[in-house]
Amino acid sequence: MAPRNEPIRKNTPSENGHSALDENSPLLASNADDAPANEEEIFNHNGTTAKDDDLDRLLPKLQIALLCYSRVVEPISFFCIFPYINQMIFETGVREVDVGFYSGLIESLFSLAGTLLMIFWGRAADRLGRKPVLLFSLCGAAISMALFGFSKRVWQMIVCRCLAGMFGGTIVTIRAMISENSTPKTQARAFGFFAFAGNLGIMLGPVIGGVLEEPAKQYPRIFGNIGLLKEYPYALPTLFTGVMTAISALVNAIYLKETLDPEFRQGSSKSKTISTMELLQFEGVKPVIFIYSHVMILAMFYTAVVPVMWFTAIPLGGYGLTPKQISLLMCLSGLSQALWLLLIFPPLQHRLGTGGVLRLCAAAWPLFFLAAPLGSVLLRHRLDVAAWCVVLPALAVGSGVSMAFTAVQLALNDISPSPQTLGTLNALALAANSGVRTVAPSLATSLFALSVREQILGGYLVWAILVALGVALVGTVRWLPRLDGLGI
Repeated sequence: MAPRNEPIRKNTPSENGHSALDENSPLLASNADDAPANEEEIFNHNGTTAKDDDLDRLLPKLQIALLCYSRVVEPISFFCIFPYINQMIFETGVREVDVGFYSGLIESLFSLAGTLLMIFWGRAADRLGRKPVLLFSLCGAAISMALFGFSKRVWQMIVCRCLAGMFGGTIVTIRAMISENSTPKTQARAFGFFAFAGNLGIMLGPVIGGVLEEPAKQYPRIFGNIGLLKEYPYALPTLFTGVMTAISALVNAIYLKETLDPEFRQGSSKSKTISTMELLQFEGVKPVIFIYSHVMILAMFYTAVVPVMWFTAIPLGGYGLTPKQISLLMCLSGLSQALWLLLIFPPLQHRLGTGGVLRLCAAAWPLFFLAAPLGSVLLRHRLDVAAWCVVLPALAVGSGVSMAFTAVQLALNDISPSPQTLGTLNALALAANSGVRTVAPSLATSLFALSVREQILGGYLVWAILVALGVALVGTVRWLPRLDGLGI
């Protein structure tokens, strides 16, 4: 591994017609040079094509919008089932005490299926092109999601959910295509839109599921006489999200442009195939993937624990909030994250660089985690006003740590040895992320339950662990490789 203070020099094969890249070369220069044409081509006021500096300032809006729509429907499909999955499982005849087990199993198997096939999708995107993999994945996800609501047995739910996880090529290709539709100067804004779309999907998914589940009971005047919706009370939300995904596949098939140059496709006459193991040996790849995984562990732990803490009674170390109050806090957090990513992240990344943003977020994360137990302690002492004076600003301002998610994605783009490995590199990171998602939520909630039940550290054991993990990220980020001219 290169020393921290030395820029990494990366080379790609030159014997096959590719010029070597050094640390001063934009890694995605091939896409910047071959700017999108037709309606995406950028013109000056006099009608001539814009110069390279203009290309660095502007993004192909239609292409980014199509990709962001695809990004929105992915978390909608994932989170749509959350409001009713437990009731759906219970109605199959499962004992109430076992519902939580099967609910966790279904989501863990979804993540496991995604982990097993993520690298396959990444390599397919590098070999066959981004667009065909994206369209195939969207079609598979649409079908598996639409079928989920017709499940009458737990095993049927597991099969449908595993199929949805298997078609995880969507997120791999979207990340690669966002990168290839931007330049080193515009990628921060492009991925700001990408992250905003993801947050929007996370917010809309549970809303859609809650509004559309059991429609014959909720809206008897409209759906009360539809036998299909009486027989399958959870089919409408999954059909709705399946149709949204199918629409994404259709519009992308018509309007989305392939971003991978045929000369860079693995297996082409001018391309040298790089295996996954060879890719991992490139300097900087393993540390960036490790940092990516560390950031996602913090995110998954917090996301799993904080709603349970908000629900838990105050004497046990929680907040004692109602579901409606929890929803409001989640909306505040999601809105805050979206504003940070859209408005603050692009200029901050331009000023501090990708590494600077990651270091800033790493320093802030332990303080952000400390705010949650501090609020609970104040509530225990009946200092309600002081508690909310801590919690609400922490959610609004502290949500800025979400910039680390986008920053680490830019680090992945910058460390990619060549455009032809971008899909595989993203797949490696996402496979690690899926592995984290398989284990972290259940581990986090189990630790929280243990700390509350035994009152370890007053019920705040899990937060002590999270603060320690946050402090550790400060050290982990120090191994971020430096690439001159790319802001890391």
